Amino acid sequence: MDHTIPEIVIGRLPLYLRELSRMAGESGKIKTSSHELAQRLGISPAQIRKDLSHFGEFGKQGTGYHISYLIERLTDILHLNDEWPVALVGAGFLGQALASYRGFQRRGFAITCVFDSDPAKVGVKAGGLVVQDAATMATRLREAGIRIAILAVPADAAQATADALVAAGVGAILSYAPVSLTVPPGVSVSYSDPVVQLQQMTYHLSIENE
Repeated sequence: MDHTIPEIVIGRLPLYLRELSRMAGESGKIKTSSHELAQRLGISPAQIRKDLSHFGEFGKQGTGYHISYLIERLTDILHLNDEWPVALVGAGFLGQALASYRGFQRRGFAITCVFDSDPAKVGVKAGGLVVQDAATMATRLREAGIRIAILAVPADAAQATADALVAAGVGAILSYAPVSLTVPPGVSVSYSDPVVQLQQMTYHLSIENE
């Protein structure tokens, strides 16, 4: 992986891939342009061209991008050719919803195991998977070689759970817990907090009303 490429650029690549995949589903559509992508995504054409230029040449000026080729290249760049197994920690209401969400598998990820520390949840099903005891998590993750985990636990349990995941060899964590995590260098953490996102939107709404 080229660590000189800004993280914000990497963060936009899945957006491009998602929109290109939607375009590929449109009857008869073979090519697109940075201007069309920009209109669909609300990103400037220059920014799109600059982002893609980090990874080589994908199209010629005036002729645009071949959609299927660009999808193939972005899939390679994001290492999505093979399905990634994912562990889900937390089988509460949010965990149940995440375990049942089929969008992960369509985009290269499969939740293959679910863990919880609550005895009342262990043994029940979440998204068709039997919830396992979190006490067995480290051993099972190592045996399966799972490197990605989704964290759907309360804030007060998040750091200890993240520590356990890292110790078990997990190198990437998507956290839904409303707290910042401390992880060693080389471990990637992303956050999904709808409250924070709503708070950002209320700021913009207040600016519009001034």
